[in-house]
Amino acid sequence: MKTFILILEIIGTVAFAVSGAMVGVKKKMDIFGVITLGVITAVGGGVIRDLVLGQTPPNVFFHPVYAITAIISSIIMFLSFTRRLLFKKPHFYDVSMLILDSVGLGIFTVVGIQTAVAVNPDYPTLLLIFVGMITGVGGGVMRDILACEMPSILCKKIYACASLAGAVICILLIDLTGVSVAMAIGAITVVMIRFLAAKLHWSLPKATSIQ
Repeated sequence: MKTFILILEIIGTVAFAVSGAMVGVKKKMDIFGVITLGVITAVGGGVIRDLVLGQTPPNVFFHPVYAITAIISSIIMFLSFTRRLLFKKPHFYDVSMLILDSVGLGIFTVVGIQTAVAVNPDYPTLLLIFVGMITGVGGGVMRDILACEMPSILCKKIYACASLAGAVICILLIDLTGVSVAMAIGAITVVMIRFLAAKLHWSLPKATSIQ
């Protein structure tokens, strides 16, 4: 089980770190800025989760493998070859961001729930949902704020709602299928909803100016 969680967390860390670094590259930041966005995106949600659960200092400081993985991923994205590849074709950036953000969102949503259950199996469902969502979206919100962009959860198509759906499904399935299967199905649900929302142009109602 621990190996399964570790693999998921490393995949999610790389996905979110690369997405954060890509924003930094697009904004023409220096290498420190790119690394900062990559690391914040990768570990930010987990830090907020641990603070909510009363796990202080946050686990990232006891397990530096996640921060190191994020730093290495960000440096790779800063390399000239990677930057040229990133902006070589139209829409490549947007497609890459969709895939990486969706994978990271799905993985960290269910990892957040698993972490909370491991701390206290009797936590109420509402707290589990909140912790799952904040783990999934927290790093991206911090990334967008640092990059002076509107946070994705406030404007992008079915972002936080995808995390919400995956969290609910994961929680409902834990007792029926076991934690590993529930996490896998929950994460896949998040990714599929994000992909379908992008493909079919799903979006929530938006506020419009009143004349």
